[in-house]
Amino acid sequence: MLDSATITMLLEGTRDTLYMTLVSTLFGYVVGLPMGIILAVTDKEGITPNAVIYKIFDFIANIIRSIPFLILLILVIPLTKAIVGKSYGSSATIVPLVIAAAPFIARMVESSLKEVDKGVIEAAQSMGAGNLTIIWKVLLAEARTSLLVGVTIAIGTILGYSAMAGVVG
Repeated sequence: MLDSATITMLLEGTRDTLYMTLVSTLFGYVVGLPMGIILAVTDKEGITPNAVIYKIFDFIANIIRSIPFLILLILVIPLTKAIVGKSYGSSATIVPLVIAAAPFIARMVESSLKEVDKGVIEAAQSMGAGNLTIIWKVLLAEARTSLLVGVTIAIGTILGYSAMAGVVG
């Protein structure tokens, strides 16, 4: 039923999809995790409320998330060409995938960190823990399960985006 050319094509497509999805997820978390932490920490109920910083990151996340992926894919073609050297192919698709994934990941991280019990944070503060210690040893540690669920959701979403990019390519 399947000849060797078809099997080779399917294997190459699977490899390219895994490459785009996993690399985009990695870079999406490199950008989105710190962005999500900043959003959670600078929120009005965060450990260091800062309305200006929160509104800047909130605006960036909302604007990028509101652009449909296919439109974003076309809008960032010049940036993709500047970074990768071409505007098509598996490596070129990673640029718009990261741009689309980072704010999505940031919102999931923000949501996960906001689920952490305020009492645990207050206890850490009362024991003299600094903000970095609270972020690293309290917020991220307590939200670990929710953050891991977010990773699986992000991978599924980025996989869907990569399929759309394949149709355009």
